[in-house]
Amino acid sequence: MIQGTGSGTGKSAIVAGLCRIFRDMGIRVAPFKAQNMALNSFITTEGGEIGRAQAFQAEAAGIEPCNDMNPVLLKATGEAGSQVVLNGRVYATMKAGEYYAVRDMVWKEITAAYDRLSEQYDLIVIEGAGSPAEINLLNEDVVNMRVARYADAPVILVGDIDKGGVFASFYGTVSLLKDSFSGLNGCRPGGDGMSDADYIKAFIVNKFRGDINILRPGLRMIEDRTGRPVIGTLYHQGNLGLDEEDGLSIEPLRRLKQLNRQEHGRPVRIVIIRLNYISNFTDFAPFLYEPDVELKYSLWEEDIKSADLIIIPGSKNTVSDLLFLRENGVEDSLRAAAEHGTPVAGICGGYQMLGMKILDPHGVESPLKEVRGMCLLDTVTTLDRTKTTCRISAVADYSRLFGTARAGTKKRERLKGYEIHMGNTTGDTGLFKIFRSTSRRGIPDGAVKGSVWGTYIHGIFDNDGFRTSLINALRERKGLQPRGCKFSYRAKREEAINRWADTLRNSVDICFMLRQAGLKCCLRKSGRMR
Repeated sequence: MIQGTGSGTGKSAIVAGLCRIFRDMGIRVAPFKAQNMALNSFITTEGGEIGRAQAFQAEAAGIEPCNDMNPVLLKATGEAGSQVVLNGRVYATMKAGEYYAVRDMVWKEITAAYDRLSEQYDLIVIEGAGSPAEINLLNEDVVNMRVARYADAPVILVGDIDKGGVFASFYGTVSLLKDSFSGLNGCRPGGDGMSDADYIKAFIVNKFRGDINILRPGLRMIEDRTGRPVIGTLYHQGNLGLDEEDGLSIEPLRRLKQLNRQEHGRPVRIVIIRLNYISNFTDFAPFLYEPDVELKYSLWEEDIKSADLIIIPGSKNTVSDLLFLRENGVEDSLRAAAEHGTPVAGICGGYQMLGMKILDPHGVESPLKEVRGMCLLDTVTTLDRTKTTCRISAVADYSRLFGTARAGTKKRERLKGYEIHMGNTTGDTGLFKIFRSTSRRGIPDGAVKGSVWGTYIHGIFDNDGFRTSLINALRERKGLQPRGCKFSYRAKREEAINRWADTLRNSVDICFMLRQAGLKCCLRKSGRMR
């Protein structure tokens, strides 16, 4: 199990890297995170919703993501609390106290999911959440030490040295857990006499910058004071290109783009509106690798005015984010850009905002029964309690979307993606025809009006042909020649995973981990396990 001294220490990326390493060694491995709190989510083949990070970890393990890999997903919705997704399906929207009141039921679902997963695989790499030493929440724990104890999993504790205080965090976590015995009301599950601190077997220092020789005395001292080895020091990686869990990772993504960008005289500028409740911002990750695209998350009028394409992303609270844009003048800037002819696109919640109005008769998102939209599309959205979650394929008429059929592409192309939304949009729809896994019948989706368009399809820019056609349409608007597809996004993801796995393999004692898990290994050049 990989736990952290706090949020953002790099647990998710380390789990993904380990899954790839163990897969390459011939081990049947799967990721598991009992409870995730994130607005980036993914749809499994079962039609369930799990954290995007767990789906990415499954991809690194070379397996299909499933609901059991993340049985509890919490999606913050604002003052109403968090939407609780249990076993891939919406259970309820609850505040913290209400959620803790049903923790016994939640724990049963978590253990059942873990048991099902462990029956199918040789090794489970478990990810914790936040810090295991939040002493005010120990009795409510369903994701850290209680999981480690249930699975009898040795814990590797990761600390972020870039934030400072990594040695204090290591020492303090161990010290605070010496008298802790995970379980409700302080009980000692299993009666083995082990404290939670006993499950911590080693440390990893992450995001180090500088001379390792200066760090080594500290590594020796923390080992002496805690009796636990530091099994790896990872240098700060500014260009991983891996999926992340939440909006905290937007700035690192921006830096990745700067590192990958080649200089062009007239780059295409894409501005993503940075919403308060932005969700599934990984929709736009493929643009980070496009050499002629400059990607920016912003709310500033100057950025909106200079954009070649503006995208309003998905939102976990569409009404709240729409009102935020309206109150802060961003809507006016968007309308002015659209009137000027600048392409504006909306994905999921952004698509809903672009319509004439949003109806909420059941109070799904707010007490407001009706909210005026931006009136840039001839559509109306009605929110309801039922959440649509499914993988889809789709076709789009490029001539309607881009004005002309792009050179070198088919007029109608089969696309892949997924839906995650509460509500239905009606009106002048039909820009796309989508095919859900539950039905062979095509369903109209999306709308277009002038230079403005929207869709419910998440992952649409992962499709190389569609993305290239969109960029070529923007290039032609600027007087630039169209160009061919520069790369396969799927291949780029594989390269990023392998590059990160190589970094881990060369920086962390993998054999120590396998020994702790009761497995023997022989790391050869092939990476296979003996």
